[in-house]
Amino acid sequence: MIVRWGLDELQPVLEEVGVRRPLLVASPRWNVRIDAIGRWSEVPSHRIDDAVAEVGDGVVAVGGGSAIDLGKAISAASETPLVSVPTTYAGAEWTTYYGVRDPERKMRGGGGGARPEAIVYDVELTLDLPRETTVGTAMNALAHCAEALYVRGRNDDADAHALEGAQLIAEWLPRVVEAPHDREARTQLLRGACHAGAALGGSGLALGHAMAQAIGGRYGLPHGTLNGICLPAALRWNAQWAPDAVQRFSAIVPDVERLAALGGPTRLHELGVPREDLPELADAAAGRNGNQANPRPATPAEILELLASVY
Repeated sequence: MIVRWGLDELQPVLEEVGVRRPLLVASPRWNVRIDAIGRWSEVPSHRIDDAVAEVGDGVVAVGGGSAIDLGKAISAASETPLVSVPTTYAGAEWTTYYGVRDPERKMRGGGGGARPEAIVYDVELTLDLPRETTVGTAMNALAHCAEALYVRGRNDDADAHALEGAQLIAEWLPRVVEAPHDREARTQLLRGACHAGAALGGSGLALGHAMAQAIGGRYGLPHGTLNGICLPAALRWNAQWAPDAVQRFSAIVPDVERLAALGGPTRLHELGVPREDLPELADAAAGRNGNQANPRPATPAEILELLASVY
């Protein structure tokens, strides 16, 4: 993966990967100047075929996880390269798989096969992120670090990125919350998210993400916030099956709940999730790939207990 820092690197990166007429995927708030064949501003969107009809020889996605997942869906369908410009800490720019949501943020499908070629990070794009989005997407990145250490696809290279990312996020997220426009703090947090994304791209997702995805996909709730809620339960569960990995993470981040609380909700009921839906959500989470890649997949009944513990 090509990684560059600063928006002035975007056009050179496009030339490096051989993209001359990209479709720009970005909501109206982002003013990114590139030589694009057109712009798709409906983010998120499930109208993938309509977007593909406007693609030239590549896709540039600017925004958070929704924009980059949309860019990946278009890249996969059009079989063209993708260059991502993340504006949050979510890490979607590192993977080939994606979820497709409609404009109301409800899950409408997903898949794989995107062709991510490069990432351009620029701290200036993160300076005005609201606190909830800042903390939520940083918690998503932190969950990538934790799960990379024990997922079945783990490896030494991903472990190194995971530990570095966790250290940076744990140290700098509270400082960003205290001083949102501090460029140094935002830069270090973004570097942590970059390492977290590299860990994700080199390993995979596990149980915590499976629970967050099952809930978020049903109700259109923020994925990062849900990871902040679900990760502590997943860590407690995996301490039985991967104690050394969980201990390595916990030595760096001893209190995940404290970090999650910087952004607001720390319980499912605070997000309006109906308690009576928990069994169905547990069934859905059990069948997701993340749970299957866990050191020991959890049964629906076991996941129900975990969801109840963070309700």
